Amino acid sequence: MAKQLIADLHGCGEIIDDPERIREAAHTAIKYVGAEIVEECIHEFSPIGVTYFAVITTSHFSVHTWPEYGYAAIDIFSCTDTVVEGIAEKLKELFEAKEVTLRTIEREINKGE
Repeated sequence: MAKQLIADLHGCGEIIDDPERIREAAHTAIKYVGAEIVEECIHEFSPIGVTYFAVITTSHFSVHTWPEYGYAAIDIFSCTDTVVEGIAEKLKELFEAKEVTLRTIEREINKGE
């Protein structure tokens, strides 16, 4: 029915405390998964950290960062049944991460059967 991809990015570069660079990276990743942005929001925390959220044509895409730990958490929820091949490497490249760990959650709707 749907999948949620959870990506933990460790050893990220300075991008993770730069809202505009995060927005640009998110746009690239969203295009990479074959979706388009419907609406987006970004918030810069004080003193550090950024949250980015986009409603996309296949569901949603989010980024939460902890620059003090070099860590970014990315979720891609999609109503399509596929997880895009190579997304780990793409996220690693975009967020200048040293390591990416992916997990996938399968979502199913009980149609009352």
